[in-house]
Amino acid sequence: MNQQNIILDKNEIPEGYNAVNPFVIIKGDAKKFIDFVEKVFDAKEKEDIRTPDKDGTLIHAEVKIGDSSILIADSKPDWPFTPTFLQIYVKDAQEILSRAKENGAEVVTEVSKFYGGFKLARFKDQWGNLWWLYEPETSEQEKSTEPKSDTSWHERKPSYTYTSLMDAMKKLK
Repeated sequence: MNQQNIILDKNEIPEGYNAVNPFVIIKGDAKKFIDFVEKVFDAKEKEDIRTPDKDGTLIHAEVKIGDSSILIADSKPDWPFTPTFLQIYVKDAQEILSRAKENGAEVVTEVSKFYGGFKLARFKDQWGNLWWLYEPETSEQEKSTEPKSDTSWHERKPSYTYTSLMDAMKKLK
């Protein structure tokens, strides 16, 4: 089956959504998570969508970051911990890392050279979610041309971008 036949065209998807939209389940206070995302990414909650459950928790909320939406709910006591990994394209990864730290996040990976013409940074928020920040390189000289399919890096000492992720994953609870 051709993928174009099973995925809606962009013009068929409601404005503010994409073909794939992450749903973040928060162990703790989803309202505080929304506040965090608004402060770090200048996100805006779609307040008319906020849906409290009968127990007072949020069963559904949404924030818009740039052209994308993140759907949010509070975890119920008997639900497992389900961390989310979110990739965000940003203009200034260091600025976002600073905002995240100011709002209680832990830096996982400082801004680092990455391949594909991007810098990469990561942080873990206080709810255990990992955020991957991608910032475009500013000059052709800075851009790394290391191909994704090159496996020669397996023989080299692991990079900081690799080891910082491996360390963070071991600590997720």
